[in-house]
Amino acid sequence: MKKSKKSQKGVTSNDKNKGMGKEKEREKKSSSLESGSYNYKMFSFFNRKFKINEVEPPSDVNKAFSLFTDDGSTHMTAEQLRRFMSVHQCEVSTRLEDAQNIIEQVVNRRHHITKFARHTLNVEDFFHFLLSDDLNGPIRTQVHHDMSAPLSHYFIYTGHNSYLTGNQLSSDCSEVPIIKALQNGVRVIELDLWPSKDEILVLHGRTLTTPVSFIQCLTSIKEYAFVSSPYPVIITLEDHLTPELQAKAADMITQTFETMLYYPESDLTEFPSPESLKYRIMISTKPPKEYLEVRSKDASEDESSPKDDSDASESDQEDEDFKSLQAGVSGYKRLITIHAGKPKGSLKTALKEVTDQVRRLSLSEHQLEKLAGSHGLDIVRFTQRNILRVYPKGTRFTSSNYKPTIGWMHGAQMVAFNMQGYGKSLWLMHGMFRANGGCGYVIKPDILTRSADELFDPKATLLPVQKTLKVKIYMGDGWRLDFKHTHFDAYSPPDFYTKIFIVGVPADEAKKKTKIIEDDWCPVWDEEFSFPLTVPELALLRIEVREYDISEKDDFGGQTCLPVPELRTGFRSVPLHDKKGVKHKNVRLLMRFEFV
Repeated sequence: MKKSKKSQKGVTSNDKNKGMGKEKEREKKSSSLESGSYNYKMFSFFNRKFKINEVEPPSDVNKAFSLFTDDGSTHMTAEQLRRFMSVHQCEVSTRLEDAQNIIEQVVNRRHHITKFARHTLNVEDFFHFLLSDDLNGPIRTQVHHDMSAPLSHYFIYTGHNSYLTGNQLSSDCSEVPIIKALQNGVRVIELDLWPSKDEILVLHGRTLTTPVSFIQCLTSIKEYAFVSSPYPVIITLEDHLTPELQAKAADMITQTFETMLYYPESDLTEFPSPESLKYRIMISTKPPKEYLEVRSKDASEDESSPKDDSDASESDQEDEDFKSLQAGVSGYKRLITIHAGKPKGSLKTALKEVTDQVRRLSLSEHQLEKLAGSHGLDIVRFTQRNILRVYPKGTRFTSSNYKPTIGWMHGAQMVAFNMQGYGKSLWLMHGMFRANGGCGYVIKPDILTRSADELFDPKATLLPVQKTLKVKIYMGDGWRLDFKHTHFDAYSPPDFYTKIFIVGVPADEAKKKTKIIEDDWCPVWDEEFSFPLTVPELALLRIEVREYDISEKDDFGGQTCLPVPELRTGFRSVPLHDKKGVKHKNVRLLMRFEFV
């Protein structure tokens, strides 16, 4: 139980009921909401009563309501709401029918009145509408990016070691985290394949992780691949198989996915588009050509050597086995759409090398940071045609993650993350892929795909401000519905404050903080902040609510992260999520966004 964090202002009264038989009844009463107040018990002797403040519309909301209604009217018509949406909220495509539908939903929710009974909103209804994130959310919920560009022109929601349920060393391997990732919109699933006699297992090699079967993972991918998005799923394979098992893997893949599987007839010179690959699954791994080349060379050498009759039949059988194996491995190679592999020379040479075929290159977060310092422009240029995958360094045993923005700044399409944990880095990943309707593909800004003479330099520091984001945070609500009244403090209502961050290129990064509102489940901050942005296309707005505690670490009250290019201006309801990214049922903030 938490200690009291400051001198309290609540009303105290002596608890005269000391009978042991009434103890449970008093505890039940002290934890209930009665007559618009909360009771908090102190030291088993005192009850402290705190009145719940009524949630009232901020003055800016009242002014907007008056501005868009005629002659001080107490009700807003559908046409007036349409005009408010078009002018104030900058939703110019709003139709009269859309406004009528909003009114019907709000009136039904608040008053349980049929849609034919009332066709206007009073100011409280209007305020309720503004606080409803399903009707007035901060970003668009539909796919609206151009989906006809090559895959290399998109950031792609990418998982790392997608089969792990926990840490990298001893956790279980399972299809469950794969299913969860796909349900959350992840489009790139990574599987590590290892041999076990005649079986193919998925596990983190040379660790104590318990395996899951390859076929179980494939079956789960097939079933859940498109539950959250119709756009293509890419399976990246870390292949440690023998040639015999590679042939077996090819059979498993083709039999499981059937017509869902996409692979080209020849090596790609340009990646196809997400739109052309809807409801398709692709394989990306290193082609097994080295083994075949060595075996072919050995075979040709054997043919030039003299043989006696006793070796002839055995040699013929070996030739037949090799041809069969070669056909199986060739079938495996044929299924690989996105060819991966380590460069033959240095990484610096690989970035500058120009080839007809497009490919995928993988770098650890440490390798990327090192290369970015001296070859940032080469990385950006490479990612205009090819795919770059960035993965966590090997010492992240707890499945933590790195800051993803350095990868996105350099055009890396696959910034691979451990999705099974939580933390600020993962919140940023969630924020980026809330864009474009959460479909798992976010088109890169023009600065990363335009011609070489206009190429974006991630190291540039003296960039001009392109626009300024103004963020006003009015209030928050919903904690009293989603949490027990003693969750944040045993003796009084919570003391909430909000931290607001801009995350993006170094020149744009910033942090602001509201004042602390004491003893209030519905804090009203009414504060505005400005953020000048030099590269708004790559900026994220991260919001975190904390509950102040003078004697302990401040409690967590919710968080969200939003892509700045996707923000809808005007008053917006911003729902908050827990530490793992799960949306709270009722907790949200009323905010206003404006670009100047």
